[in-house]
This record gives sequence, structure tokens and C-alpha cells, in this order.
Amino acid sequence: MPETKRIDPHRVAKIVGSYVKHNKIAADDLPNLIATVYQSLAELGQPAEAPASLKPAVAINRSYGRDFVVCLDCGWRGQLLRRHLTAAHGSSASDYRSKWGLRDNHPLSSLDYTARRTEIALRLGLGRTRQPDETSPVSTAPPTTPPASQVDTAFMESLSRPKRRGRPRSQALPLT
Repeated sequence: MPETKRIDPHRVAKIVGSYVKHNKIAADDLPNLIATVYQSLAELGQPAEAPASLKPAVAINRSYGRDFVVCLDCGWRGQLLRRHLTAAHGSSASDYRSKWGLRDNHPLSSLDYTARRTEIALRLGLGRTRQPDETSPVSTAPPTTPPASQVDTAFMESLSRPKRRGRPRSQALPLT
């Protein structure tokens, strides 16, 4: 049988009186306030409630397959779990993985969906380094610069001046 704690009524009255002195409260709410303070003092020192053990909707090893993934929270089945987690449960992928103790490489999208998206990306040329066009001639010689005497002095002066801010000039300067 759990041991009941004896609460000093003077302590409850002092806490409630201090609260009422600094806050406005209706006379009808005063008994509820007293009961709440009394209950809070009675629960002090009590062990916290043990969190309920999590039970997934499906077994973790059956939560993904070639063409589906299943949410362990609610049992939703689809191809992409990230959007479902955000919309339905308000959590991120890392929160979901830590909640259920999943590895970082646990799939949140079906394997077929991932393969299909990879194929589309490769077809579009994403992820490849730029290749020179076959039609354009490729020059292997290093670019040559004209001697300093041939460089336009007006052009060099324009580089040393700070850039103009605001609207562009209405007429372009003639190039020589």
C-alpha cells in the first residue's frame, strides 16, 4: 500500500495566497486552484511515470520492401515516408529513426521509387561532370594575352574605378 504524505494546509494556503495576491482569479476558480496546489505538493517526491514501451505497428524488419515502406507509428503504407512523417506526425526523419532505434541507413523510401528517380536523374545528366561538346573545337594551347603595351588604357582605368551603382547609362560608350 503506497504511503500517503501529510501536506501542511498552512503551506498550501501560503502558496495560494501569494498567487492570488499577484494574479486576478475568479472566486469560483479558487477551490480548483487550492486542489491543484494540494495535488502538486502531494506528488512531489513521487517517482515519475514510466514511459509506455513503444510497440510498432508492424515488425521493423517488415517495414520496408521492394515497392513499399510502412510507418511504424500508424501502419501507413506507401512509397515515400518522409512526407507522411512531416504531415501526419509532425516529426523529421532523424526523430523517427531515433524514436524507433533505427540505423541511419534504414530506408524511408521504397527501393523501386529510389531506382526510378535515379534513372530519371541520370537520363537528365545530373551528377556528371561537364563534357566538352563534340561539335566545338577543343583548343589545347594555353590562352594568350596581348602585351601590356597593346592593352587599352581606358579599359584598364575603368577596372580601377569603383563600379557605378544605380540605373545604367542611357547610351552605351563606343568600343574602340
